Amino acid sequence: MAETDDRERTESATQKRLDDARQKGQVPRSRDLSAAAVVLAGGLGLQSLAAMVGARMLVLMRDGMSVSRGDAFDTARMLLQLEHAALQAGVAAAPVLGLLLAAAVLAPLAIGGWTFSTEAWAPDFGRLDPAAGLGRVFSMRGVIELGKSLARFIVVAVVAVAVLWKQFHIFSGLGAEPIHVAVGHSLSLVGTALIALGGALGAIALVDVPLAIWQYNKSMRMSREEIREENKSTEGSPESRGRVRRAQRELARKRMMQEVPKADVVITNPTHYAVALRYDEARMRAPTVVAKGQDLIALRIREIAAEHKVALIEAPPLARALHANCELGDEIPARLYAAVAKVLVYVYQLRTARRQGGAPPPQPRIELPGE
Repeated sequence: MAETDDRERTESATQKRLDDARQKGQVPRSRDLSAAAVVLAGGLGLQSLAAMVGARMLVLMRDGMSVSRGDAFDTARMLLQLEHAALQAGVAAAPVLGLLLAAAVLAPLAIGGWTFSTEAWAPDFGRLDPAAGLGRVFSMRGVIELGKSLARFIVVAVVAVAVLWKQFHIFSGLGAEPIHVAVGHSLSLVGTALIALGGALGAIALVDVPLAIWQYNKSMRMSREEIREENKSTEGSPESRGRVRRAQRELARKRMMQEVPKADVVITNPTHYAVALRYDEARMRAPTVVAKGQDLIALRIREIAAEHKVALIEAPPLARALHANCELGDEIPARLYAAVAKVLVYVYQLRTARRQGGAPPPQPRIELPGE
C-alpha cells in the first residue's frame, strides 16, 4: 500500500502543505552539517583562543592545588574554593562554548530556516511500535542512514588516524615543555585535530545536505487527489465557488445598473447590444463605459435609460465595437473617438432642443473607421 501511495504522489507539495509541515516542525535537516559546524567551530575556537584559555586553565590548576592544610579541613572554605573554581572554569570555557552554541543554532537554519513548533514536543507513541520500528530499519531510508553512518565512521577514523600519526611526535613532546607552554600548545593541537575532523564531516555534509533536501521534498510530495481535496478545503467545492461567482456577478450587475441613470448616452444595436457612456470633460480624457450588456441585460439598460431620460442612439456597428473592445470603467479606444464624438454632439444638440422646446435634431449616421 505504501508503494502504491509513493507511486501516486507525483506532484510537488503545495505551499499550504509546506506551511503545515513547518508548523509541525517538519523541515529539512542535516545532522552531518550540524556536526561539522560544531566540530569546526570548536576547533577554530580552541586554536585561536588557545593562549587565553590555556592561561586561565593554568591559573585554575594552580589555585586548585594551592590549598593549605587548614583550608582542606574547613568545609565552608572548601565550598567557597569550589565556587571560585567553577566560576573560573566557566569564564575560561565561555568563549569556546559560545562559538559551539552559535554553530549548533545557526547550522540547522542554513537549509531549513527558523521554525518553532510546540507540536514537535508532543509525544508520538506510534514510534514505540516494534513493527513500525523494524519497518523503518529495513526501509530504503534505513539503508541510506546505515550507509551514511558507515561512511561517516570510516572517514572520521581515517582522518583521526592520519592526524595522530602526523603529530604523534608533537603530542609525545608535550611532557618536556614548561607547563605554561604545554597547556596552550595542547589546546592548539586539539583545535587542529578538530578542524581536520570538521573538514571531513563537512565533506560528508556536502553530500548529506542535498540528500536531506531531496528526501524532504519526496516525503512532502502529493497525489493529484490530495491536491484536489486541499483546493476544496481552501477554496470550497466547485458548487460553492459557482454560487459565489454568481452572487458576485449579480452584485456587479446591480452596481452597473445604478450607473445607467448617470450616463450621457446609451448606444444600442438596437436590440442585441447596449453600451452606456459617460463623459466629464473636466475629469476624463475620453468617454468611459459605465454599463454594457447583451440581450436581456441590454433590454434592462435601455429600460432604465428610458425611465431616466438618457439619450438612446441606434448605432449597431459602434455598439458592437464598444461591447467587444471595452470593459466596465474603460475609456473608449482612440480609433472610436470620431464616431463617439458625433454621438456626443448629437446628445448635446438633443438636450438643447429639449430645453428650448424645439424639434429634435436628426440622428447622425455613425460610421466606424474603415467602413
